[in-house]
Amino acid sequence: MSIDSMFVHKMWDDHELSKMVDGGVPFAMLSDAGGRVGKAYGVYDEDGGVENRGRFLIDPDGVIQGFEVLTPPVGRNVNETLRQIQAFQLVRASEGTEATPSGWKPGKKILKPGPDLVGNVWKEWKTDMAFD
Repeated sequence: MSIDSMFVHKMWDDHELSKMVDGGVPFAMLSDAGGRVGKAYGVYDEDGGVENRGRFLIDPDGVIQGFEVLTPPVGRNVNETLRQIQAFQLVRASEGTEATPSGWKPGKKILKPGPDLVGNVWKEWKTDMAFD
């Protein structure tokens, strides 16, 4: 969602995003003309008439699970956003019996939260979860 029109979003997806992410962004982009939603989330810059780059991951219950706010000169990482969505979906589907470590990707090892994991995440990380 941004203050840009749906036409600008379509052009951006067709000519930019689809070249960075196969098939473009797999979700609808919404227009926040006037910045009403941006104001509610604290990312609308009244003086500049623009929104900072805010990304809010909201679960089906309406709870914000993750967010990131960047100023306009700093670009976002669409693949990282998609990775985080997949991680939140996995955790939600497991009803909290599984967790994803830093840098987790689909198909990689997950963690089982519990007393035995406390103070031992590094052991799991060291053996199977190094950054790609």
